Formats: sequence, C-alpha cells, structure tokens
Amino acid sequence: MKSLKLAVAALIAMGMGATAQAEHLKSLNPAYFDETTPAGTDFYKHVNKGWQEAHPLTPEHSRYGQFNILNDSSEVRVKNIVLNLGSTNPEPGTVAFKVSTIYNQAMDSDRRNAEGAQPIFADLKKIETTPHEGMEDLFLWIHANYANPFFNAGPMEDLANSNVYAMYVSGGGIGLGDRDYYLKTDKENTKVREAYKKLIVAQMRNAGYSKKDANRIMKNVMKIETALADSTWTREESRNIPAMYNPRTFAQLKEMYPNINWDRFFIETMGIASPEQVIVTEINTVAQANNLMGKLTDREIKDYYLWKYVAQAAGKLSDDFSDAAFEFNKVVSGVEQQRPRWKRALGATEGVMGEAIGQLYVEKYFPASSKEYMLNLVENLRKALGKHIINLTWMSDDTKLNALNKLSAFTVKIGYPDKWKDYSTMTIDPKLSYYENMHNAAMWHQKEEYAKWGKPVDKTEWGMTPQTINAYYNPLANEIVFPAGILQAPFFDPEASDAENYGAIGVVIGHEMTHGFDDQGRNFDAQGNMVNWWTPEDTEAFEKLTKGLIAQFDAVEVLPGLNANGQYTLGENIADQGGLRVARTAFLDSQKKKGVDINSEEAKIDGLTPMQAFYMNYANVWAQNIRPEEMRSLTTGDVHSLGENRVNVTLRNITPFFEAFSITEGQPLYLAPDKQVVIW
Repeated sequence: MKSLKLAVAALIAMGMGATAQAEHLKSLNPAYFDETTPAGTDFYKHVNKGWQEAHPLTPEHSRYGQFNILNDSSEVRVKNIVLNLGSTNPEPGTVAFKVSTIYNQAMDSDRRNAEGAQPIFADLKKIETTPHEGMEDLFLWIHANYANPFFNAGPMEDLANSNVYAMYVSGGGIGLGDRDYYLKTDKENTKVREAYKKLIVAQMRNAGYSKKDANRIMKNVMKIETALADSTWTREESRNIPAMYNPRTFAQLKEMYPNINWDRFFIETMGIASPEQVIVTEINTVAQANNLMGKLTDREIKDYYLWKYVAQAAGKLSDDFSDAAFEFNKVVSGVEQQRPRWKRALGATEGVMGEAIGQLYVEKYFPASSKEYMLNLVENLRKALGKHIINLTWMSDDTKLNALNKLSAFTVKIGYPDKWKDYSTMTIDPKLSYYENMHNAAMWHQKEEYAKWGKPVDKTEWGMTPQTINAYYNPLANEIVFPAGILQAPFFDPEASDAENYGAIGVVIGHEMTHGFDDQGRNFDAQGNMVNWWTPEDTEAFEKLTKGLIAQFDAVEVLPGLNANGQYTLGENIADQGGLRVARTAFLDSQKKKGVDINSEEAKIDGLTPMQAFYMNYANVWAQNIRPEEMRSLTTGDVHSLGENRVNVTLRNITPFFEAFSITEGQPLYLAPDKQVVIW
C-alpha cells in the first residue's frame, strides 16, 4: 500500500493556481432552461428544451446539436482559408494550388455533369472484358487501386507490440456496414435493404448500364454481400479485441484460404513482400470470402466488382450519382435536403489535404494560451483520476499500481501535430477530371500508409485534423488527443466559469482518459501493448460492474420496439461516467486551491451553484434535435449512446448530481445508491 501511495503522489504533483473572481455564465444560456420540467424528472429536457425549440431541424440535417454548431463555425473558417488560398493565384505544385484546385473542381458542377460517367468508362470496360484466365489479375487490380471486395488487408500497429507494424487480414466487402441490414426481416431493416437495392440499380444506370443489366448486377451484389454478412461478427462480438488477435504464419494463411493467391496479393496490391506472419481478425468471415471466391461464376464476381468500383467513384462524378446517393441517405437518416455543394466540396478537400488546411487553421484560430490552459487542465484531470483509482474498493493494489503506471504514461496531444504532413509529392492537375485527381490523391495516401511497413511506428502522427470537432483516445499509443476544433464554447471558453469548463471540456478530457480503462482500453498496458495486467479477481469484479451498466442502457426504449444496446455502447458509457466523476473531483480540487467555497453565496454563478453549472453544461453539450430515422441508424451502428441517454442514464449513477439538484426518492431519475453502478 505504501508503494501505491507513493505512485499517486508522483501523479498529483502539478496543479493550477489562480485567484477567485466574480463569474457569469458564458456557455450556458438560462433562457433555454425549462423550469416546468424538474431536474429530477428529465434533466436533459430541463436544461435543453429551450435550445431545442430555438434550433429546429432544417431539411439538410438528420440531427443538429452543439457539435453541429461548432462544425458550422469551423466550416466557415475553413471555407475562408480555402477561398483565400485560391485568390492568391498560387503557383502550380504548391499546397495552395492543390487545395484550391480540388475545391474548385468539386464545385464545378457544369464540368462534372458534362463529363457524366465518362471518367470511369475505361475501367468499367476493363472489368467487363476480362477473360476467365485474367480474373485473378482483375481481383488484384481492384484491391490495389479502387476497393476491397470480399475482405480487407493492410498494415497496422501490432496489438502485442505497438512499436512495430503487423499485417492484418479482416472481414469486409459489405456495403451496408452492419450484418442486420442484410439478415433481419423486420420492417425497418427491410426498408433500408430495399433502398440499398434501388441505390445499386440507380448508380449502375447512371454508369451507363441498361435496366436489365443493372438489376442483374444488383441481384448478384445482394447474393454476395448477404453471404458475407452471414459470417460477419455481430456488433457486440466486434468489441472483443483479444478475440480478433489471431496470428498465423504465411504458410498457415495460404493453407486456410487457398482460393486467394497470397504470394501475389501482398506484392501486387501493396508492394510488400509476403510477410512472415499475418493477424487474421475474423477467421470465419475471411473463410466465407475464400469460399465465395472459389465457387462464384465470373459473371457474379464481375458484377460485384462493378458495384464496388462505381460505389467508390460515385461521389466524384456527376450530380446524377450524388442525387441517387442522397435518395438512399433519406431512407437511412431521414434527412430531407442535400448539404450545400460548398460544404460537400469543403469536406472532400479536407479529406485529401486536411492537415495542410489545419496548419493554417491553428495559425489563425488557436492561440497559445488555449493550449497552455488545456495542458494544465489535463494534468488536473490526470491527478484526479489517480485519486479515483487508489480509492477503488473493487480493485486490488497490484492492479491499481498497473493502472497508475498506465495513467502516468499517457501522452497528451493538444491542438495540432508537432510536425505537419508533407504534400509536396501529391500531384493535382486541373486538366484531369475531378474523379481522376481524387483517385490520384487517394492513391497517394494509400502509398503513404503502405510505406510504413517495416519501419518503426511514428507515434507523433495524429488520427484527426486540427479543425475536427472531436477528441480521441488511442490505446496503441496510450495517448489522449484534443484537436483545436473542439476547444471552443460550449466545450471550452476561457471567459466562462471554471464550473462550465470542467463540466464540458473537463468531462471530455476525463472521458478520453477513462477510455484507457474501459472494456476495450483496459486490454492495453502503459506502452500501448495488448497485455493482461489485471488479476483474475479484478477482471471478474470489473465485468460484474459492466453487466449492471449494460442492463441500465438495455432497458431504455429509444423508439417503439427498439431499445438501446448497452453492450455495444459499453465503452462510451463507461467513459461518460468516468469523465463526469473525474472532472468533478478535478473541479473541486481546483476551487479548493483557489480558496473558493463552492457552497457559499459568493460562489454562485448567475444564481446557480457551481455544481449545478457543472452538470448543466455537461447536459448542454449534448443538446440536439434528431430525426427518428437517424435515432434508429445510430442505435444500430454507433458505439455512442444517444445524447439524451448520455445525460439522463449516466447521471443516475452519480449521487453528487442528485445532491446538486435536491433530487430525491420518488423522482423518475433517482436511483438508490445500491442500484447505482460505479466503475471509475
């Protein structure tokens, strides 16, 4: 126990110092509060009803919330950056020239509509005219350049040794993403499936095929993708990371899946010599792909390839293609109107050269003071989580020491990368079609990924651009990352009260830290390697607690006949609760250092106690309006719970929340202490 206390002492060496001052609400808007709905009845509605009424859904949105408001702001900023680059008459070959060319081509509907499907005709003809003896060549060509039919493969950090790359082979090849869309026969899944069939027919017609041929292609695609879906893991199974780590020698790989020429596959699709070892993530799913490749006819396989090719090209062709895709999206998400062309063009440009734009973004919009504030905030959260770990009643001291070691080893990335991506070798030519330039850019990125093979893992890389409104935890690097984009109100506002900032960005920080100890992150050690550092008894105690949390979310009826999926959203639900608990501790510690008595009248912020403002701004960041179709789609395919449940269900497990709003037994949100699930 003594060594454990010393470890905690090392973790909590840093703190923030400041003097108390009068504060007023900045991120919260009291005009939005619904006093007719008690906090103990529906806290989400109590805080956000006015916001929802003031921000009705417009036709282009399937949902709209605080994240969207920040994204709108970021889009305007990025648009101005891109337009300013174009106005400088940039020299060919420069970053400014490449960015402005991509954006201008994305906006040029006249040229794209005049070209129609012409940019892809030669490739479609290649697929159609390939003889039987060339089918293996065709498979390798498709995989190397355009799509991933039947399965996916590529290098990624080795789960057991995150400093090196391993070669992975995994399931894939289905266009709808989730197996239920293919296999379930209920009304809603059938509706999506039928819309997908219409999409395939429409896009193949746009590509120049007759109605008869388009329908044949659709039937063959559905036959193949349904067979692949039948072997695909469920959403719940996909969360079992250790089960996805199945090392096989190259000889074993060839023996397991003989219908694939693996010797040619790696060298001709990636330019990589056959690896000594391959990690197969879903053995049965890849086996299904192997079986299909051995028994399907050439015509069936070609039709599948045709669709995979057209699907990846559609967004870079004429309006006919984007209109057909939108008709499908209407069914899935309920959205009524396409996003403006400039927003779609901007998204495409950022997808190709996001870091180049991000470098200009942070120079203009992210002051050094914000990064400094965040660094201090992160250290406050780190030491608070250390306190929580040492005080756990369900975890042994040995496992606590390992947890504290992992916590102390967290790498923190804030705002932007220390080094920027070099786009000098990317070729963008305005004489080429938009599709050709976008394809060439995609190949540039793919080559960059494959070039990592055989080299040490570069842990300075970022998985998001600086302008992204999000944050993440990467278990393979044991890092928490907060792009500049999210460091705005209501998440972070230097002018707002500490209570609001800790209730928003503080919870986000705590959330990402807790991901290191959720049902997936806990499988990795301080170095980012998949190592079991838990005692069997602690694992059993953890899993018992998670079952309770799963049951709480499973009990929520999202729509008539559709309940939330507590198992699939478990990691995010653990992180939400952990983030709230840890951020509260960090906030209280910060106020104590400032000499602020949060229970005094002087500490109130526009009539709210600091703890009320803390919890209310947490609820505020999840304010949104959402269509039923989108609720269903997210419940099916998103690992995050819906915003309303991230507030109401999560807060039921936090007694200090009840105390802050005098919520007592008998009120709908109240949950007795012995029924609460407290993990971190």
